Amino acid sequence: MFPVENLRDWVGLDVIDPESKKIGALEAVYVDTLTDEPSFLTVEYGFLNRRHLVFVPADGVTVTPKAVRVRYNKDLVRDAPGIPTDGELLAADEPKVFAHYHLDYGTAPERRLARR
Repeated sequence: MFPVENLRDWVGLDVIDPESKKIGALEAVYVDTLTDEPSFLTVEYGFLNRRHLVFVPADGVTVTPKAVRVRYNKDLVRDAPGIPTDGELLAADEPKVFAHYHLDYGTAPERRLARR
């Protein structure tokens, strides 16, 4: 495994947890608007007509030959706040994404996540 230099190059690959359990497919990368660094990934999962996108932090992401490995287990990621595959994350829902992973959202009035 090796650290990811450009996560966008890996869109479409399987996302796996630390135990190599498949969570879903990497759909997009969201950057922190304060640093312009990757902050969260969206992972597509579900069945045929019930597909969703869930958010998982990008910190500590590594790449295996065929997958992107995240630091969080499958159950925690699948329980994370999500959006429909054709939806967008509302500003009011951003703090919930951070809180799910016990991450500090801060108090800045502007949005913290932007899809790239």
